[in-house]
Amino acid sequence: MLNYRLKISLLSLLCSFISFASVAQKVKEPQHISPEWSKPYPAFRIAGNLYYVGTYDLACYLVATPEGHILINTGLAASDKMIRASIESLGFKFDDVKILLTTQAHYDHMGAMAVIKKMTGARMMVDEKDAGVMEDGGSSDYALGGSGMTYKPVKADRLLHDGDTVKLAGTSLVLLEHPGHTKGSCSFLFDVEDEHRSYRVLIANMPSIVTDKKFSEVTAYPDIAKDYAYTLSAMKNLSFDIWLSSHASQFGLHTKHKPGDAYNPAVFMERAGYDAALKDLQGQYDKKIARN
Repeated sequence: MLNYRLKISLLSLLCSFISFASVAQKVKEPQHISPEWSKPYPAFRIAGNLYYVGTYDLACYLVATPEGHILINTGLAASDKMIRASIESLGFKFDDVKILLTTQAHYDHMGAMAVIKKMTGARMMVDEKDAGVMEDGGSSDYALGGSGMTYKPVKADRLLHDGDTVKLAGTSLVLLEHPGHTKGSCSFLFDVEDEHRSYRVLIANMPSIVTDKKFSEVTAYPDIAKDYAYTLSAMKNLSFDIWLSSHASQFGLHTKHKPGDAYNPAVFMERAGYDAALKDLQGQYDKKIARN
């Protein structure tokens, strides 16, 4: 009996230690970041039931439906109040956010996700290849991990795969796997409609190269070169009316839209900027490959 009680006591002590160690591990969001990542930007309607609710550069999107809303990306950890204010400024209820998505499991798009999930009770859906990184707060990311958590961990409620559909009311978003930037980087393709017409929208996760190492040296991600090559090829063949991305600067938001501008989806209907961005990224990839 004494041995049994001793074992129970030791087990309880071990569990307490593990719990304490987990709590003691703190999130360390990188400090040297662009001020444009946390600078406010007025929310506005992009097209149909799609709205911009992000910061000046970290793009967050709200897809509003009669049965609740989908929020894509959250920016840095301190952005939760800003995103809530943006959503409410459009006349929507923050608590009506039902689904959370991300284009990549990096701290600049996941920072406020855990808090917003807790506040709204929304279901978190993520590409399965980013699920592990998301659940350890970015610690195991092949490029930005290694020094602990960069955002609060979030557990997935649903794992997504290439071609999967996320549905809410009459809106359906198709996930397109575009790996490289992270193992589970993805874009979303879907249709929205206003009183004049329908629009095919692409929220693109542009495949920028985040590691300074040679691809052959990235042992934690042996398929990185192959994945970037696939993504660059696949993205060149996509068809859409409107394209957006994970960063406002990537799709030229601030030249297309100024705060207070009237609703005008046409300003986002262009292909040249998308093709030019991919051409530049292809050049960066080719240079990287040449170094290997």
